[in-house]
Amino acid sequence: MSTRSHPEAEGAAPASPAPGRPARGALLLGPPALLLALFTWQVAAGGPLLDLDERLSRALVHPGRAAELLADLGNVQVALPVLVLVAGYTALRARSAGAPRWWLPPVAGLVLMVLVPLIVVPLKEWTDRPGTPAVPPATGYYPSGHTATAAVAYGAGVLVLLPWLVSRLARRAAVATAVVLVAAVSFGLVRRGYHWPLDVLASWCLSAVLLGALWLFLRRVAR
Repeated sequence: MSTRSHPEAEGAAPASPAPGRPARGALLLGPPALLLALFTWQVAAGGPLLDLDERLSRALVHPGRAAELLADLGNVQVALPVLVLVAGYTALRARSAGAPRWWLPPVAGLVLMVLVPLIVVPLKEWTDRPGTPAVPPATGYYPSGHTATAAVAYGAGVLVLLPWLVSRLARRAAVATAVVLVAAVSFGLVRRGYHWPLDVLASWCLSAVLLGALWLFLRRVAR
């Protein structure tokens, strides 16, 4: 008869997820999701927040070449290749290092990019928001696709790349670069008049939810 003791016989509790993880996810994803819902409701219902948004736009709009160039950093043709290059680089690094499921983080980053139009396009069609006076008459400006594209492409690239950056300075530089690029795109879109400020803020919220979910997923994969 075996004398080995079973863990449960010694009073050891079965392994279970840390109780703080669901709360962490709710705190990370909840606020931007609620703000996105609030902004979308205001746009769809023509709420009072739109008056403030339009006044702010009139104060900020000043079309020019510089603003247009900054806005172009949010083009799919610019942002997506950056994410693809980072994903390919990290996949090669992880595979050569013998990491298990080396392909999963870069694929997750690319899948997140695919989700952007799947979410943004239906919101544009549903809200049917007109553009600013600086652009030709049209609708479907809410939320800003360029802002979401830039935030998710540059942000996901940084999240996938961070584990392979050795120094703290390099990690901070990568995060700062992504933040500056997204801020530049956002400013260029509003300054040029391509979008209302609220369009951009809504895309920030949407991107925060998507990137927060990716961060939680990558932490789980790393464990």
